[in-house]
Amino acid sequence: MDKKLKIGIIGCGGIANGKHMPSLQKLEDKVEMVAFCDIIEERAVKAAAEYGAEGAKVYTDYKELLKDGSIDVVHVCTPNRSHAFITVDALEAGKHVMCEKPMAKTYADAKAMLDAAKRTGKKLTIGYQNRQNPENQYSKAAASAGELGEIYYAQALALRRRAVPTWGVFLNEYEQGGGPLIDIGTHALDLTLWIMNNYEPRMVVGNTFRKLADNPADRQGNAWGEWDPEKYTVEDSAFGYIVMKNGAVINLMSSWAINMHKYNEASYVLCGTEGGITNTDGLKFNTVKHGRQTVEEINLEAGGAAFYEGHTVNASTADMAQWIDAVLNDKDPCVLPEQALCVTQILEAIYTSAKTGKPVYFD
Repeated sequence: MDKKLKIGIIGCGGIANGKHMPSLQKLEDKVEMVAFCDIIEERAVKAAAEYGAEGAKVYTDYKELLKDGSIDVVHVCTPNRSHAFITVDALEAGKHVMCEKPMAKTYADAKAMLDAAKRTGKKLTIGYQNRQNPENQYSKAAASAGELGEIYYAQALALRRRAVPTWGVFLNEYEQGGGPLIDIGTHALDLTLWIMNNYEPRMVVGNTFRKLADNPADRQGNAWGEWDPEKYTVEDSAFGYIVMKNGAVINLMSSWAINMHKYNEASYVLCGTEGGITNTDGLKFNTVKHGRQTVEEINLEAGGAAFYEGHTVNASTADMAQWIDAVLNDKDPCVLPEQALCVTQILEAIYTSAKTGKPVYFD
């Protein structure tokens, strides 16, 4: 191609290094990363050295990066608190934006992002890469083809037994807006709403718990080492009951630390009038065929040939590829900002319900 998209990275921490920059690097025939910004300059310098095009620039102020008129696309990889104002500024500066999940801390902030995208005509998407996982693509295709019928009950599961993230600002309520609900519960809810194709919530009731955060034994058993309870200012588990306008209900369950034997992340159980599907223990489809209850385990491996185990799909790489394709060819990205806005609206309602002890009704 004649012109590569020029990309600026704002926030060069864990999610940028673990997901965005390595995935973009695999698309080097279509993109080049030309600018890197982080409030800790050394992180931006390191990212530029490892991933940057020749002459890549380094910034500590994102507004200076946005002044570069040659940049086509910006990736916002900062803590949740700053998603909204950085994204709005980037859109207003004429950049297309991929913002890391969740869309924002609050519905109002997320709505401001959507409004800015509409006002500027620039593309905006949110980093829900799990949609690109082959099993989730299969579930979406099955639901879209009517194989589940009307989906009226679902579980959205993001449950870790003892896996509290101890790096970055994950435990900081001011920076993130919450704990496991807004961190990993957001993925499970996004997948569930997307497969159901239902973005019209009517009512939410929920509660959050902080039961294990101060227990020394629980800290010692954590997958990523002990956390500091003084800095742990968010919940360790959260649960919501969501009623949609068409009567369908969703149970959303999330935890970083809970005494539950079975744990699932970015998982769902979907029950429809014609069949059900779940990815909690492999991908399984259940229905009635020929007068018998049947459960079919869906095998997505190619198989059938000696010494061949099929191709593996990296969801993050696939997500980045479809996003760049959307920008280059003026198409809608897989994750629409309107969809991500609904996720944020529901998450905020669960936190509000937990604080007030009352259901939250939507207009």
